[in-house]
Amino acid sequence: MALHITGDPDADRLLTDDPLALLIGMLLDQQIAMETAFTGPLKIQQRVGAIDASAIAAHDPDAFVEEFKKTPAVHRFPGSMAGRVQSLCQSIADDWSGDAAAIWTRDDPDGRTVLKRLKALPGFGEQKAKIFLALLGKQYGYNGDGWREASAPYGEQDSFRSVADIVSPESLTKVREHKRAMKAAAKAPVSGGGGV
Repeated sequence: MALHITGDPDADRLLTDDPLALLIGMLLDQQIAMETAFTGPLKIQQRVGAIDASAIAAHDPDAFVEEFKKTPAVHRFPGSMAGRVQSLCQSIADDWSGDAAAIWTRDDPDGRTVLKRLKALPGFGEQKAKIFLALLGKQYGYNGDGWREASAPYGEQDSFRSVADIVSPESLTKVREHKRAMKAAAKAPVSGGGGV
């Protein structure tokens, strides 16, 4: 299994090899391009020395924000996102003994259980948790019972809805097109009955 999300071989290798890096990339995936979000873990590793839950959680918060601000920035909102990454890492350190993969491997959990565990993480709401579960199932080797149903609609086979479906530059383009169409649909005025 090898992920191809960012177009940067080093960043993709880190995401493939390190479950915490993948989780941090998912956390960062908001209000910036997906590739930028998922290269964030490599930038963090290069700047603070490791992708380690306890070490990141214990890092001086002000110094951590400064690492986020360095060019190229880890995120367009360095202060809030640095804090969220530290909160996530603190949760992984406290609740999962620093092992991010335990969220989807400990006690052989089914899809609903993994979704519940993901939603309990700081910064992971329903949608982000479902997308990450779909990513685990589609590309990361997770095969717990009911993962497609628990991650719906992102777990649908042959869809191009999210980062879970990016396996090539072509699939990235299709995901972008889907996201643009969804944004356009959300902005379109609602027509229908209801005269005055």
